[in-house]
Amino acid sequence: MSQPDLKRRALLGAGAVLPAALAAQPLLPSPALPPHELAGDHAYWRAVAAQYDVTDDIAMLDNGYWGSMARPVLAAYQRHVAEVNRGNAYYGRLQFPAEYEAARTAAAQALGVERDEIVLTRGATEALQALIGGYHRLRPGDTVLCADIDYDNMLTTMHWLRQRRGVDVVQIDMPEPATHQSLIDAYAQAMARYPKLRMMLLTHVNHRNGMVLPVAEISRMAGARGIDVIVDTAHGFGQLDMRIPDLQADFAGINLHKWIGAPVGVGAIYIRRGRVRDIDPYMGETDRDDIRTRVHTGTVNFAAYLAMPLALQLHQQIGVANKQARLHRLRNRWVEAVRDIDGIDVLASGDPRLTSAIASFRLRGKTSVADNVALSKRLLRDHGVFAVMRDGLASGACVRVTPSIFTAEAQVDRLVAALRA
Repeated sequence: MSQPDLKRRALLGAGAVLPAALAAQPLLPSPALPPHELAGDHAYWRAVAAQYDVTDDIAMLDNGYWGSMARPVLAAYQRHVAEVNRGNAYYGRLQFPAEYEAARTAAAQALGVERDEIVLTRGATEALQALIGGYHRLRPGDTVLCADIDYDNMLTTMHWLRQRRGVDVVQIDMPEPATHQSLIDAYAQAMARYPKLRMMLLTHVNHRNGMVLPVAEISRMAGARGIDVIVDTAHGFGQLDMRIPDLQADFAGINLHKWIGAPVGVGAIYIRRGRVRDIDPYMGETDRDDIRTRVHTGTVNFAAYLAMPLALQLHQQIGVANKQARLHRLRNRWVEAVRDIDGIDVLASGDPRLTSAIASFRLRGKTSVADNVALSKRLLRDHGVFAVMRDGLASGACVRVTPSIFTAEAQVDRLVAALRA
């Protein structure tokens, strides 16, 4: 065997060792309890937390920005960086395409879709910009719909459709406080009010107050009227016990570096089989039937994509239902403790169907950006609690709190003590 062949096999072999080892020898014991009981099993979640190297200088309660990698994922990522750097163009041109397709297959399986229905991106923002900007079943005078809960960059892209497609852009405000039915009614009323409505953006879990939108029910209503739905599930997939077909939508933007814990810079576009031609290929691309032509990121972060399947394996070992139950327990621990504190408004539903890891609060009457930036700074300076201001809700700005699966209950309790003070 030639020296280049030996080096190539070593390069490929090294990249495959850790995922295989993780599958054969799980890092964590298999949970023996149902999710609602496991959520309170302190020993189990200490074992989970031990897989992460996260600062303990503060109570880190802003885990919605991105998800820290577990130690084995970080080690794999660092190793892949070195391998890619050593292999250079020889690796990138000859070996990476096949390994990319293997990573794409792993992502598709986790998402519950087929490989030809997804393409990897650098995050949900890139994915949704490609879907919204590329959606070409619009004519001048048609209407598209978005809401105050949608992500800032997605709102910008939706409003840009006025210039790009000549459509009317309608933005609605979600009811607050919201109920499951009032959310459905808000979209039903918009569909009835705007007969030329052709496309809607739905945010599965919004990044401001963490409310879970009943996407499947709204998508079915829209489909009955011939209205297409593009779903932003950047904060949904990975922390909620669901897969993409559950959304009942043909288009979705997905993040894999938030709740999955892949390296920063990994997301995906989903387009249901048979609908690819309704999204324009990226400028200059000619293959109208291959989903991979709907985005073009240039030279990608090879190592991030290579480490992503390992992050998915660890996610599956813990179990998404278990993660959801634990995150809800942490969220409810602080939400229920501060609801009755005079002068604090909690932006969090009591309906478990509308609940995610994320929830928010503000001081009563303090709705400005400046008020909530100051509150966030005060929490950090005086109490060592890191939570962030979010703006954009019709009711005003707030401070968002986002625990993760490695968050200790004592860190959540520190927030409660700070708010009582």
